[in-house]
Amino acid sequence: MQWINAIVQGVLVGGLYALFAAGLSLIFGVMRLVNIAHGDLIVLAAFLALVVMQTLGLGALESLVVVIPLMALLGYVLQRGLLNLTLGSDILPPLLVTFGLSVIIQNGLLQVFTADSRRLNAGALEVATFNLAGIDIGVLPLVMFLAAVAVIGVLQFIFYRTALGRAFRATSDDADVARMMGLDNRHIFGLAMALSLAVVAIAGVFLAVRTNFDPASGPARLIFGFEAVIIGGLGNLWGTLAGGVILGVTQAIGAQINPGWQLLAGHLVFLLVLAFRPTGLFPRIAG
Repeated sequence: MQWINAIVQGVLVGGLYALFAAGLSLIFGVMRLVNIAHGDLIVLAAFLALVVMQTLGLGALESLVVVIPLMALLGYVLQRGLLNLTLGSDILPPLLVTFGLSVIIQNGLLQVFTADSRRLNAGALEVATFNLAGIDIGVLPLVMFLAAVAVIGVLQFIFYRTALGRAFRATSDDADVARMMGLDNRHIFGLAMALSLAVVAIAGVFLAVRTNFDPASGPARLIFGFEAVIIGGLGNLWGTLAGGVILGVTQAIGAQINPGWQLLAGHLVFLLVLAFRPTGLFPRIAG
């Protein structure tokens, strides 16, 4: 029963990893941009939720009503004002700019909030559990997993069932042809980043409720997000969810064998997938 419990908990944690990864997968799929600052933006959303809670007196999950639109606006402005200028055939400029953005966010948060560790209080939801077939399941981890499924389902719908999604896919396939067809690539990329940071806002709040965070927490979230994307398959949103679950389950099994192996087990699975299936376990297919 201990092993089954470990696997179930790993699946639920995998939902949070999928939220970390969904924004990365979205941005790479639309504009082939690897955002090194992604993890720091997750932490920025967590601190923004902290400020919203203290200022407006909202609960942790209620703060999403404010944090999501603010992060989406930040994403649009950031893409239109900075990142669009770096896009091109050379992948190095976006990498360097987002790396610099990562450093700026970390140091800015450090100046404003100091290096102290924080955590958002979600009240009774944090400790609420229910028993299913002899396994205690936390309500909060289950909410996180269901939120990940819902977010990825919405992104999938947007991509393949809406005009905006067609614009995303057109610019991704051939930006020059899309421009000739009347699409404003700068605007489309801005909307993609806005959508990505809306997902980042959800990930940041759930992260802050589940565990402590500080200004230096971003790079670790970035690693988990990258690993989930690579394991699941670049550009495949449902594959990203699968990658997050595989990563979470692997870590849980590693921790069950030896607590010191938790992170190592996840990294090893990532390396094995990268070595034998570089395109991931579920590479993108035509939608």
